[in-house]
Amino acid sequence: MSEIDGVEITPLRRIADERGAVFHMLRNDSPAFETFGEIYFSTIYPGVVKGWHLHHEMTLNYAVPAGMIKLVCYDDRPESPTKGNVVEIHLGDLNYSLVTIPPLVWNGFKAEGPETAIVANCSTIPHRPGEIDRLDPFDNDIPYDWALKHG
Repeated sequence: MSEIDGVEITPLRRIADERGAVFHMLRNDSPAFETFGEIYFSTIYPGVVKGWHLHHEMTLNYAVPAGMIKLVCYDDRPESPTKGNVVEIHLGDLNYSLVTIPPLVWNGFKAEGPETAIVANCSTIPHRPGEIDRLDPFDNDIPYDWALKHG
């Protein structure tokens, strides 16, 4: 799948020892950091899809410290050089990374595997209901099928 203008993937560090682990996410001196709005965590059960949603002002900074998700982004911004592109990113235990998603990019995610996943978001503004648009994950014009792909 193609890249999307403004969507950035930054590998993150996990520092483990016999006591446990520290999961880095976002620092104020990181190139991905813009400003602080709020941090929240979302759980997602195996096989469940949360999406589609689009934020008008908010930049999202997702990391998955537990479990695995398939994060999908779709660019339908009229002036974007990547208009029409879809990107799939597998995040979590097997790929601990920060994904930064700019405003006006559709996104959603699906838990992968047998465990509940935890998604952390450090957003640039606090959540406001009127700032977000939502679409049914299965009944929309986004060219993406959430079904499991083998092979």
